Amino acid sequence: MPILITADELASRLASDAPDRRTVVLDVRWTLATPDGTEAYRAGHIPSAVYVDLDTELADHEVVGVGRHPLPTADALTSAMRRWGLREGDTAVVVDDLGNQSAARAWWLLRYAGFDDVRMLDGALGAWLSAGHPLETGDVVPEPGDATARFGSMPVLDIDMAASLPGRGVLLDVRAAERYRGEVEPVDPRAGHIPGARSAPTATSLDADGRFLPAEVLRARFAELGVEPGVDVATYCGSGVTGAHAVAALAIAGVDAALFPGSWSQWSNDASRPAATGGEPG
Repeated sequence: MPILITADELASRLASDAPDRRTVVLDVRWTLATPDGTEAYRAGHIPSAVYVDLDTELADHEVVGVGRHPLPTADALTSAMRRWGLREGDTAVVVDDLGNQSAARAWWLLRYAGFDDVRMLDGALGAWLSAGHPLETGDVVPEPGDATARFGSMPVLDIDMAASLPGRGVLLDVRAAERYRGEVEPVDPRAGHIPGARSAPTATSLDADGRFLPAEVLRARFAELGVEPGVDVATYCGSGVTGAHAVAALAIAGVDAALFPGSWSQWSNDASRPAATGGEPG
């Protein structure tokens, strides 16, 4: 199933409005600094796009001890999917204004929930605007959908599995390099990285326009980090958001990878877990 869709392809789909190939656009604007993207969404979004709240709909903050963005329950995600208007058989297109670094959470979670056709807008909202396509303002409230979340379609690691992976596979830390090295830590209680993890910052999977690098370039980049056929691979970040972006980049490169959703936010809150610092895996 395709992972990406271009702005022109999306515009063509939305214009055709074919009942047998509905396309639902989900706007997942979010950043650490501005987690509520509602204002930006209302100011201008792709026509028909429904706003998705990453903090409340793509995470369950009532769960404690497993990081800053615990996965929602299947029931909660089912309710959200239906609010977004998703129906079985639809194509879902997720978009943000951050090179898909937040939208990837929705991409991964929908794939994890067994939703067959979900794609990221390559180049994100900037690509849509650069192609000359219009925006609309205000809220979109769709008719409720009938989609159901059935978890288990994407591989997931818990904290013990993440701890053991470097001894038999490749664990990629996709946070900024200075956070990996332990020089700064703006959010979590301890600085550093999971011992044995290798640094693979999310931004290095994107070009200057926020589009994913070509598959062959991504494949070569990941190979330099030890990602080879037959090797178990997983990703983590601060709280399981940009880690999903790395899973997508690896998939574009032809590599199946697991996600450690708890990521550094879970690891660093557990005093029994060691933290490595510096530029080497440790």
